[in-house]
Amino acid sequence: MMKFRRANDRGHAKHGWLETYHTFSFADYHDPEWLGFRSLRVINDDLVMPGMGFGTHPHRDMEIITYILSGALEHKDSMGNGRVINAGDAQYMAAGTGVRHSEFNPSKDESVHLLQIWIEPDRKGVMPRYAEKSYATAPAGALHLVTSKTGRAGSIAIHQDAELWLAKLGTGQRVRHKLASGRHAWIHVAEGEATLNGETLNAGDAAALSEETTLEISATKPAQVLLFDLG
Repeated sequence: MMKFRRANDRGHAKHGWLETYHTFSFADYHDPEWLGFRSLRVINDDLVMPGMGFGTHPHRDMEIITYILSGALEHKDSMGNGRVINAGDAQYMAAGTGVRHSEFNPSKDESVHLLQIWIEPDRKGVMPRYAEKSYATAPAGALHLVTSKTGRAGSIAIHQDAELWLAKLGTGQRVRHKLASGRHAWIHVAEGEATLNGETLNAGDAAALSEETTLEISATKPAQVLLFDLG
């Protein structure tokens, strides 16, 4: 079973310094049909203008993953981390018992395009923590494991049975992923154009899959695709 979430149907807001699309209900945008999928709660597609950003604000009991599509983002948090993450970087923060952070675009002339992802943890009150990993030079035509429950295969360990895979695909390249029995998948095309089991997905489009065994993603244009394998 496959259910589509098209880019143009997402929540959309323009704030001058920020243009954002919400795959799921978020802040002032509410759609009872799209409150999340399994443990996946937020995918915000953000374009932050030069020199602008999110001031210091709190989070608690959420697994937060940021993936930079273009530009750079400066991160500071109450754990003492101060980093600039660039295109191809994945950043992870376990908010746990509570953390405060800010995110700014340090460039004077280039916007930063990012995806911010929230996953509900499998338990509350964990110790906050931070990690990051770069996929800027990851080879195209393959699936790269970004997060997992156990941190296997060099992935970032998170507090949920939620695997996030990244595919960077050139035109004509394809990848396959097997879903174990009882597992579910969310596919999000971050950039470009691809087909999922023969169905076309453009940038910003997504699909929820249940009761499927094999996922085949093929790029009809150069693409970056996120695949969530969820319990």
